Amino acid sequence: MPVLPAALIEEIRVCGYFPELIADSIAQACGTEPVRGFLVHHEATFNHDEIQRHLSVLALTETRLVVGHTDENAAPGEPIQALTTAESVPLRGIRSVALSQVVSRPEEYGTGGATIAEAWLSLGWGMVRRIELEPAQCGDPHCEADHGYSGDLAGDDFTVRISAAADGQAKVRELIAFARLLQSATGVAR
Repeated sequence: MPVLPAALIEEIRVCGYFPELIADSIAQACGTEPVRGFLVHHEATFNHDEIQRHLSVLALTETRLVVGHTDENAAPGEPIQALTTAESVPLRGIRSVALSQVVSRPEEYGTGGATIAEAWLSLGWGMVRRIELEPAQCGDPHCEADHGYSGDLAGDDFTVRISAAADGQAKVRELIAFARLLQSATGVAR
């Protein structure tokens, strides 16, 4: 089994969140394929008087995207547990890779004055579907008839948001570079 790139292991280690467990989970999922690119996103959520941590690791190989998630599972009075999942998605199965960028001072784009304040990477491969329903309405404001429901069905596999304010400008650039690499890799006919 090949070793993960040193830069990926270091980035996982710097997060300080079960680094050996997470690196091993990603290495197992990558198997014998070398990692061509990666993105690590450490996210902390404040919930009343506790911090809940979540780490996502995306690793691109020649044929797959490995998507790893690790969460804490701490119950009061119980030892800390971690739940780690690594999903392997064949590149040919990825239906969409969307990169959204929030640009400050867009009128200065291309002259060096604009900055990318945040970036979003959204991936769809058909694993998760979300449906939002609401009561259907007709045009008559006095109508009390039951018109059933209307709604939207949307793919909702994975989204990561990185902002310059929370994560730093370098991390925003990393997300954009990884998104471009993934867009290129999934655009190749296989």
